[in-house]
Amino acid sequence: MPDGLPRYNQRKDASRIKIMKQKHVNCATCDIACQLIAKPTKDGGYTLHGDPENPLAPGAICAKGKLSEDTFNHPSRLTHPLKRVGERGEGKWEAISWEQALDEIADKLKQVVEKYGAETFAVSSGPWNSSTESGMTRRFMNLLGSPNYIAPVALCMGNTAAVNRLTYGWMPFPDIENTQCIVLLGHNPHKQSWVWEYIRIRLAEQRGAKLIVVDPRKSQSADRADLFLPIKVGTDAALLMGWINVIIEEQLYDKSFVEKWTVGFGALKERVFTQFSLQRVAEITGISAELIRQSARLYAKSDSAVIPWSPITDQQINSTSAIRATGILRAITGNLDAPGGEMFMRSDSKIVSESELELHERLPLSQKRKQLGADQHPVYTYRAAEALKPYSKSVWGVPYPNIVKGTVMAVPSNVFRAMAYSAPYPVKAFFSIANNTLMGYANQNLIKKAILNQELSVCFELFMTPTANLCDYVLPGDTWMERPNLHDTFEWSALAMSSDQLYSPPDQCRNIYDFWKGLADRMEMSHWFPWENITHLFNYRLADLGLDFHSFKSQFKTRVAPYRHYKYEKTGFATPSGKVELYSSLLEEWGFDPLPYFREQPQPSEQFPLVLFIGVREPQFFQSGQRHTPSLRKGNKEPKAFINPSTCEQFQVENGDWITISTVAGEIVMQACIRDDMPMGVIRVPHGWWKPEEKDLGESKHSDAIIAPDSEDYRDREQGVPHFKGIPCNIAGVNAC
Repeated sequence: MPDGLPRYNQRKDASRIKIMKQKHVNCATCDIACQLIAKPTKDGGYTLHGDPENPLAPGAICAKGKLSEDTFNHPSRLTHPLKRVGERGEGKWEAISWEQALDEIADKLKQVVEKYGAETFAVSSGPWNSSTESGMTRRFMNLLGSPNYIAPVALCMGNTAAVNRLTYGWMPFPDIENTQCIVLLGHNPHKQSWVWEYIRIRLAEQRGAKLIVVDPRKSQSADRADLFLPIKVGTDAALLMGWINVIIEEQLYDKSFVEKWTVGFGALKERVFTQFSLQRVAEITGISAELIRQSARLYAKSDSAVIPWSPITDQQINSTSAIRATGILRAITGNLDAPGGEMFMRSDSKIVSESELELHERLPLSQKRKQLGADQHPVYTYRAAEALKPYSKSVWGVPYPNIVKGTVMAVPSNVFRAMAYSAPYPVKAFFSIANNTLMGYANQNLIKKAILNQELSVCFELFMTPTANLCDYVLPGDTWMERPNLHDTFEWSALAMSSDQLYSPPDQCRNIYDFWKGLADRMEMSHWFPWENITHLFNYRLADLGLDFHSFKSQFKTRVAPYRHYKYEKTGFATPSGKVELYSSLLEEWGFDPLPYFREQPQPSEQFPLVLFIGVREPQFFQSGQRHTPSLRKGNKEPKAFINPSTCEQFQVENGDWITISTVAGEIVMQACIRDDMPMGVIRVPHGWWKPEEKDLGESKHSDAIIAPDSEDYRDREQGVPHFKGIPCNIAGVNAC
């Protein structure tokens, strides 16, 4: 047992209790990485508390983080490698050793690659939960020769980073601490969700920053807003183009910046004046023209303003246009790389970045061109990365900046089709790393067929999830409390955070680095994985600072690299023109509209008279996790669908009734929950519901992925992301669940 660390089930050992001391950790239960203080208890464990010295969000912690031990120290936790002995999905396993598991997986992966080619190996990885892997997943894949990496960030922040790069070459980080105005597009940080961001916003409000909230729901953020815009689901792109119309018409834009640092302003002006009159925008969005104008003025006239990332604009058929319009607003109002605006912060140049470790240059161009979905939906694929490579190298010093791990991905829907139907070529080996792949994307029925059609399927997990239950091998991982960490905020900012290890993992639970190194050692890649363990890899990354990981951790909870505003004045922007591309040259080259537009979404019908809003997580859970945790399930035992009282009355549904929700993709069963904050005619289904206590883990009854279609008419054209905000649906009562 390294360093005398206690284990969850061995706290009574007095010899371990004596050496315990207060430590600092980064919570990785969700994607925020709140800084916590771990205080030792009398029984040999720790209690977790928000760190009051956190420089951005003092004291940040939520119930998921505070109760992490309840989640991880659970009887159903996986503690040994498992090999399937029954039919896939039957739930019959035998415990095997890590050596046997790695030997067999390596042999079978070699066979697939030799028979079909390296591109027929695909991986879905959850970057938040496997953050300590330091780019090793992509490193292994690139050295092997596969471009077919996917991740849930294709639907959440990673795709935002990619679209932002088309406009001005980077993903900005909001300077909430100094801003005068904050715009939340359906985003609702609160005390139990995105709490790190919530505290930053609340502190800004307390010193006088204005808050504009755009949301179909009357959220907690909307209750506090200076202006609340109750928008129709899925129409954000139209609203933002309406704001641009007002700002140009009233000459509220930064004329000097627009003239010197943008291209395409004339074409943008013509687009908003001819296609996005306030009357038309009001009709599309359901927001009055007066309120559209008032909110645009408040944003543009503020001395500084930010529009933080939002998952809402990530998940619409107009996602690219909505994200592009957001970037254009930042640019024409002079808020790019400006105090109180949107900062361009690359990762600390003194720390070896994950992008560098991923070795994208080692993947041949011929293999990059095989990346699934890149021809049809290029924005976050290698096709875009190659086009932006020389400009990224010139401005940022990094040819393939994999910001938020989302700028060199394959397109998930295309990968799953290749897995299921072998078109345009077969994918025959699939690894799911720290994510519940089956329920993490759209069209769950397709994903299930895809996984079941593999010659080799492997899951690296903490618990037996619906995805793991379909695989050939399930390998037990460690938790963020059982490993050290060097967190670089996914290369989105100049922050680098260290994290202590509180406990030793169970004997057979391993770090994701150990998994990839174990495979590499068996597949003639040992010299590319020279580090004995993850700490040695951290030492390598920190060498330019003259520190090893232990020394860095002792000096820094958080290190902030030097930052300078208005860097573009010396370097230009990392785009083909060197300027902010209001009119995108790359989108035009690829055959797409170079300006933001609004594409009408599928409309309700007699068969599906209501509108479905999915993808938002409930505060007790992150993604599809924590469903087995009694202390978190206590307040949210059943999968609920949220419905307006008038809609319930219309469909004769009572609070607590079990209902069937159906779309063109399928149907699920949820418990009706009447909520006044929901608009009429809109049903909200939370993301990621399954029930470990049910025979099939509940994967076929409650998952929003079942009712999320991914046909082309329900996907964004440029990215291929599915439309989660405005799917026509219907509801009907059922007798029991």
